[in-house]
Amino acid sequence: MVERDLASSPLAVDRRKVVLGLGLLAASGIAQARLPVPVVPRIKEERFTALIPDQIGQFTFDSESGLVLPPSDALSDRLYDNLVTRTYSNPAGEVVMLLVAYNNKQDGVLQIHRPEICYPAGGYKLTEVSPIDVPMDGPQPLPGQIFAANSEARNEVVLYWTRVGDRFPRRWLDQRWAVAQANLRGIVPDGVLARVSTIGNGFERTTPMLTNFIRDLHRASGAHMRSLLFGQV
Repeated sequence: MVERDLASSPLAVDRRKVVLGLGLLAASGIAQARLPVPVVPRIKEERFTALIPDQIGQFTFDSESGLVLPPSDALSDRLYDNLVTRTYSNPAGEVVMLLVAYNNKQDGVLQIHRPEICYPAGGYKLTEVSPIDVPMDGPQPLPGQIFAANSEARNEVVLYWTRVGDRFPRRWLDQRWAVAQANLRGIVPDGVLARVSTIGNGFERTTPMLTNFIRDLHRASGAHMRSLLFGQV
């Protein structure tokens, strides 16, 4: 009878509340400790822009205009910490357009805008998007995608790649999976979309020019930009 009275006493009830509260607090602390965290710091805009080389092989930086961009809205404006657009030309008069979009936090919500989205939004009709392995100086090729975008104003051949953490996803679902796998390791990966394009609609002439430009971009970039664009490739 005495033991039953003690178990039901206000002191015992308060003790159970304290133990329960401490358990919930510990669980909350463990969950907080396991939350994915960014592993790459943000890069100031002027610093990021300075990392892009002005001379890439035979191509020289001309201007920052003339590229197809995603429509501006409240979401797209938050997609990237850094967005650099440039056109380059060589002595033969050939022009290559470069877009580099970077964010130090790819959290599964603010995903990289893919060209398959922004080109149709600009009134372009696309050919089939095909995978392409860009030959690099090392043993590993760069996994990319290539397509032609046609409109009444102009035709472009577009080659791009995405890096999310240490992965190079070709499809949107692959991007989401790369983010999820990084989150399971307790990190929020950074991500970049790099796009090169040129005026024209024939793959036979333009593809070698674009792949050579990418390889020259790798060679011309410093170690920091090379790691941001190409990871370990």
